[in-house]
Order: sequence, then structure tokens, then C-alpha cells
Amino acid sequence: MNIKSSVTIANLVWLLTNVVLTTGCILYSFISGDYTIARMWVFIFFASTLVTIPVLVVLTLAVAHLERKSYNKEQKRYRFYLCCLICTIPYGFLGGFMINSGDNYYLYVLVSIMLLFLCSLIASFIIHKQINNHFSSTQNNQCMEHNQFNEANNAGYYNSSETVNTSTTKAPDPLSSNKTLIKGLITGALILLMLIPTVFVSNLISEREKRHQDVVKEVSGGWSAPQTLSGPYLYIPYQEKTNDDEGKETINVKQLFILPENLNVDGNIIPEIRLRSIYKVVLYKSDIKTNGNFKLNIPKDIDPNSLLLSEAKVCYNLSDFKGIEEKMSIKLNGTKYDLLPGLPTKQIETVTINNNNTEEYTRTENSSKQIETIGLSAPITLTKEDLINPINFDMQVKIKGSEELHFIPMSGNSNFNLSSTWLSPKFDGSNLPSTREVNDKGFTAKWSFNNANLPFGTVIKDFNFPKQNYALGVGMLQPTDQYAKTMRSVKYAILFIGLTFALFFIIELMQKKPMHPVQYVLIGIALVIFFTLLLSISEFIAFDAAYFIASLSTILLISLYAKSHFKSFKSASILGSLLTCLYAFIFVLIRLEDAALLVGSIGLFIILAMIMFGSRKINWYGTNEPSIVQD
Repeated sequence: MNIKSSVTIANLVWLLTNVVLTTGCILYSFISGDYTIARMWVFIFFASTLVTIPVLVVLTLAVAHLERKSYNKEQKRYRFYLCCLICTIPYGFLGGFMINSGDNYYLYVLVSIMLLFLCSLIASFIIHKQINNHFSSTQNNQCMEHNQFNEANNAGYYNSSETVNTSTTKAPDPLSSNKTLIKGLITGALILLMLIPTVFVSNLISEREKRHQDVVKEVSGGWSAPQTLSGPYLYIPYQEKTNDDEGKETINVKQLFILPENLNVDGNIIPEIRLRSIYKVVLYKSDIKTNGNFKLNIPKDIDPNSLLLSEAKVCYNLSDFKGIEEKMSIKLNGTKYDLLPGLPTKQIETVTINNNNTEEYTRTENSSKQIETIGLSAPITLTKEDLINPINFDMQVKIKGSEELHFIPMSGNSNFNLSSTWLSPKFDGSNLPSTREVNDKGFTAKWSFNNANLPFGTVIKDFNFPKQNYALGVGMLQPTDQYAKTMRSVKYAILFIGLTFALFFIIELMQKKPMHPVQYVLIGIALVIFFTLLLSISEFIAFDAAYFIASLSTILLISLYAKSHFKSFKSASILGSLLTCLYAFIFVLIRLEDAALLVGSIGLFIILAMIMFGSRKINWYGTNEPSIVQD
């Protein structure tokens, strides 16, 4: 064993790997625009060499061990690469923890392992001549020792007079079986390696989706945001007399909020699609008719004479003032009131009666206890007769917004009826419609509530409760959500890459025309570019058509490449047909939602069965049938 050579080879690979890693960090620094890493390159190099000293020891022992084995040059080289991969695993876990220890921890671990292994492969490629010469020299030494042993046997260690009846069988070819095993391991490693670019594709999809959302916000900012409407309701302040610790009489001004006893809302939504660059933004206009009545059921603990009816207001809440298309007004018992911006705040006015029979007024206002920040109100005239008779109201609201329209059912009994010509509605919120119909003319939906459905009554003293929890309504989905579907297709990248590589691996074993790992990498890059093609094309045309174009281009490219390598039109046709079935299968999974897991599991089982059936005649060990030879 040549210890000096073992140490030299291990040192060169170890040192060059750290150099390649440092160079990669510097290149990444320049590409990302953050030059902090580039300025710390000396520290990165020395830190990496210090931390990876155990790797140097392992590589030295591994090279020395391979020198003693009777492997040929290729076997030793492949085992050396395998040792490099094993050495990167613990550092990959460390790198994944340093990058992100959250939900994507194991993904970053895989990325770190593959990048470190790639650095070691580059380092090995730089000195591949030295590695080949070293393993070739050790192989020649072992061959010389083997020849000397054979010459000694031929010299007469066996007595020629002895009769030796031997049954000879052709021994398995260890070189062929080892090549198949090592090639399978390399193919598996390449599958994991080609999953790294899919991470960048996922980031690209997220970036394009965020860009789309920014465009939607920009257009909505000039039009109107999604609207949430609630109302109308009445605001009536009242006085409450109390005595403090010193016996002074104080009068606190508090508020009552009267919700409708009955509320009927009929709305018609008129969608509009605005184009901004290559993106589509869904906007809408709405015509909403609202009617019902109030019943002033004053609580028994409140004196009707303490109500400040002259300060009463009618209020209406919405999300964005920009969505008001026409002046908003409401009729109460036939009297019309114009609503103006502004809502009553949570104020407490205290009147203290001193011993001198003088009154001291103090008013406190807590901005954190405001009822709503956006809304309209109007002073109204109420009389004591209104406390007995119902107050009927009627109003028509024309509101515009973007993508979503929601209502808060603040009433005793309410009915909401919405209709539109939009073909892809999404009904959401705390309650789904009791009845709905979606057809080629649009949709209609109806919600109904009564006093038993909601956890509040029609008379409320504290208006600060989470009203948004009870919102209901509809969202207008775009017909093609290409980003979500493209992201779902990327999640099946392991199937695209893994099954394609497995098909090539089986075909090359059957055809006995091995493919170089670089060829596998080229095929993997073609499979990854499929996702970028799908993303870019789907931004201009429908997702289904984009998927057809991207998959057809990828299948043709890979099939023609297989034809040029295997020199067989039949093999290329079989491979193209199988890839077509694979892409069609993935397309079905993307379109399915609830049954995706069931269909995917059955499909994978069938694919596995087909692969097992197709590979049953492969001679994995490279052996022939044993033949018995008799003297």
C-alpha cells in the first residue's frame, strides 16, 4: 500500500473541494448582488477547511482501503465517488439547518448535500488524470501478484497422478454486476440532483404570482378594494345615572345600537375584466337593494326617558369609500336621509353633580375603542312614537369593488340574494348559501338567517365584537389559476424525473448501450425546462393548452435524443409513448382535487407493475446459464 499516494490523492480532492465551494460562494455573491459573502472569502475558505478535516481523514483511509482491493480502475473510482457522497451527508444536514430550520428543512438538506457533492465531483474532475493513474497503478500491481500466484500453481502444487473430477460452471461476472449496481446508484443520485433546479422553479412561480398580486393591488387601488358591507343600523345614545364612592351623582352617556329586525338584500354583480400588461384583474360593479324594518325593543334596565333621541344616527359600514358610485341615501318611514362619511365613536360623557349643585362635564374618548374606521352615517329624527311602531327602511346602494363582495348579517331575520353573469364563483365565509345555481349564464345564491343563527340580538350595547367572523359572500375566481396549477405540477417533479430516468436506465440495460451521466443531466434539464415553459406559456393562453404545448415539446425533444443515442426508432417510439402516458397521467392529477390521492396511488401502482413486468428479463448480474462440463 502506497500511503504517500493515498494521502496525496485525498489531500488534493479535499483541498480542491474547498476551493470550488469558496469560488461558488463568491459567484453566488456577485449574482445575488450581496457582496458580503465575497468579502469574507478568506474566512469561508479557512472555516470550510477546518470543519472538513474529518473528511480528509476518511478520504485518506478510503483510498488506502481501495488500493488493497482487487477491483479494477472503474470500480475503485466509482467507490471513491460514493465515499465523497457519504461524506457530504452530515455537512448537508448542518447546511440545511443554517439555511432554514423550518418547514422546508429537509428540502434544504437535500439541496446542501447535492451542492457539496457537486463540488467534490468538480474537484475530482480537475485531477481525474491523477486519480486514474493512481488506481491504474494499484490495479497493475495486483495483477502482477495474481500472475505470480498462477505461475506457482502451474509449477506442480497438484499431483498429476491425482484424478480431479470437476464440474465447471461459468462464474458470474462481478464487473458487470457491479457496474449495474453503481450505475443505478449514480442514476438515483442524479435524480436527487435534478430536483435542485425545481426549487428555483418554485421560487420563480412564487415570484410571478406575487407580481400578479401586486398588479391586482395596484389596479384595485385605483378602482376599489374587495368590499364588505354591513348595515344599516341605528345609533342611539342614552344617559345612565350612578353614584360614586363619595356619594356624588354622575351621569354617564352610553350608546345603544339597534339592528334591523328584518333585512332583505338583493344584489346584482356586474363583473369587469381589466388588462394590465399580461395580467387580468377581475373587477365588478354592483346594484344592491336593501329593505326591512327596525323595532326599538329597549332593554328593561334602560329608562326610555333617558334616550337622547335628538342625537340618534343611522349608520352603514363598508370597506372602501372609493367603491361608492352614487350618493348613498336611506328612507326611514318615507323620510330620506343622505349618508355622509363618518361613524359615531366610543365616547363616554360624564356629568358630575357637586355639592354646590353645579355640573362638571368631562368627556373621554378612546381611539382604540372605535366602532368602525370606515362607514357612513346621518343624523335622524326619532320620536317616542317610534319606540312603539316599527321603522321601515329602504335604500339602494351602487358599490364597485374587486374580486370579492361580502356581507355581515347584522339583523334578527335576514335574506341575501345575489346574482351575476360570472361563471366561476367561489362561495365562502362563515356560511355557505342555502341554495345556489351555477350554469352557463352565471350564478344565483341565497342565504337565510334568523334570530337563532347568530350569537347576538338586535339591541347591542357594545358594538366591538368580531363582526368579520360572520361575513358571507362570493369571490370571483379567474377561469384559469395558472400559478396554482403550475405549482402543483412542480410538486410532481419527482415523478417526471424519476420515472423518466428509470425508463432510460431500463432501456439502456436492455439495449446494452449505456448512457453517460452527462446525458442523464441533459435529459433532466429538459424535464426542468418543461416547468418554465408551462409557466411562461400559461401566462398568455389557457393552462390546458399551455400544458399540451410544453409537454409535447419536451416529449419530442427527449424522444429524438433517445433515437440518436440508441439508433432505434422502436426504442424511441416506446419511450415517447410511455412519456406521453406519464404526462397525461400527471395532467389528470393536476385537474383532480378530492380524488387526486386515490387516482395517483392507483396510477403509481400500475406504473410500478409495468416497470417490474418490463424489467423481468433483464440480466442484472450479467451471467449466462451455468453449463456443466464433463471429462
